[in-house]
Amino acid sequence: MPKTERRPRLTAARKLELYQATRAPDAPLGEILRQYGVHLDDLRQIERVIESSALAGLKAQARHGRAPTDLSPARVEQLEHELAEKTRALAELSVAFTVLEKKERAESQARSQANGSRRARSK
Repeated sequence: MPKTERRPRLTAARKLELYQATRAPDAPLGEILRQYGVHLDDLRQIERVIESSALAGLKAQARHGRAPTDLSPARVEQLEHELAEKTRALAELSVAFTVLEKKERAESQARSQANGSRRARSK
């Protein structure tokens, strides 16, 4: 019984390497596919993923403008402090909202019980 060759795992880096190897106009496509142990359908899927990811990355870059240039430790610390403050404020608002919801629910139940007892007395 012949042993089947196990093809190497196609990591993201190897997929990108395969994609780049097949981009040349005179690239021996069949030979490259055999070397990587993939079929043409696999290559087409890799091409679709890489090209759509590249487009998404370019769109995201265009939307957000330039990357921040000041990545000093002081700036990072300042941003972490701002994030902690905002997280704390959000937690406080969440607690306040929950308390108000419970209070409103209790008042609503009290009103409905009061309305129910008035109706019972009027009959």
